[in-house]
Amino acid sequence: MKKMLLGMAATLIASQAIAADPISQRKDALKQYKPVIGAMGKMVKGDTPYNKDEFAKLASQLEALSQKPWQYFPAGSGVGKTDARPEIWSKPADWQKAIDNHQAATANLKQVAQAGDLAAVKKAFADTQQTCKACHKDFRKD
Repeated sequence: MKKMLLGMAATLIASQAIAADPISQRKDALKQYKPVIGAMGKMVKGDTPYNKDEFAKLASQLEALSQKPWQYFPAGSGVGKTDARPEIWSKPADWQKAIDNHQAATANLKQVAQAGDLAAVKKAFADTQQTCKACHKDFRKD
C-alpha cells in the first residue's frame, strides 16, 4: 500500500511539473490548431464538401484557440530550447501586434463563417492563414 501511494504521489508530482512547464503548455495549445485548420482548409479547397454549419463551428473553435497559447510565453521561456525566436521577448510590441492581428483575423473569420458565403469565407480563411505565416516568419525558427 505504501509503495502504491508513493508511486501515485510521484506520478502526481511529475504531472504537475509538466503542467507547470510553459513550453509544454504552449506546444499543447498550438497543436490543437492543426486539426481545426486542416478541416477548414479541406473545405475551402473543395477536398471535402463545404458545410456552412460545420465550418462555422470550426471557425468558433479556431477563434477560441487564438486566445490560448500566448500566456505560455513568459519572459525568456524557451530561448534556445524551442523553435521560438528570442524576438518574442526582445520585441514584445511586435509580438503583441502579431497576436492581435491573428486574434482579429480569427474573430473576423468566425463572423464571416456565420453568414456562410463561401467566397467571403475563403478570403477570411486566407487572411487568417496569413497571420499564422507572418508570425512563424518573424517569431519561429523553421
